[in-house]
Amino acid sequence: MSKKFQHSGITKKFGQTILVSMVVARAENGVIGRDGKLPWHIPSDLQHFKKLTIGKPIVMGRKTYQSIGRPLPQRTNIVVTRNLDLGPQGVVQANDLLSALALACEDAHKSGVNEIMIIGGAQIYSQAITHADRIYLTEVHSKFDGDAFFDLDLRGWREVSRIRHKAGKPGSPEHSVVELWAPSL
Repeated sequence: MSKKFQHSGITKKFGQTILVSMVVARAENGVIGRDGKLPWHIPSDLQHFKKLTIGKPIVMGRKTYQSIGRPLPQRTNIVVTRNLDLGPQGVVQANDLLSALALACEDAHKSGVNEIMIIGGAQIYSQAITHADRIYLTEVHSKFDGDAFFDLDLRGWREVSRIRHKAGKPGSPEHSVVELWAPSL
């Protein structure tokens, strides 16, 4: 578990390390969304997202959940929302990020995985960054119009891998897939 995140004694209770990881796709100008959707379509990145998150608990905000429109299969979907009466089927609800992280850690322990995934949106990323151990970042090498932004200060983070991908089909921009580790790792 993240050294920064200690909630309800989970570290001692479970006795295993659970990493808090963020999965972020971001344009050069900080855009992460437009009208509740990604403003680009990169099929290989969607496959990368699936590979990273399958079998692991995922934490997202209400707007992100609504933009997806359904629970993602083969993952415990935890939605942070102030409206616990929202009641989407197939998801676990939490009223704040720390509660969501606690639920995700419990689920990871029960499932035998060592990582929980934060998948957005902007408000959740901003709150989660101080708890994160890893960032799986897709740097989209273009600027896009958008209404959701994430300012990401990577000072102190250590880049451990980078793979650059050329533009694919029309509308699929050039991008890099980057893995970053927090200074504490």
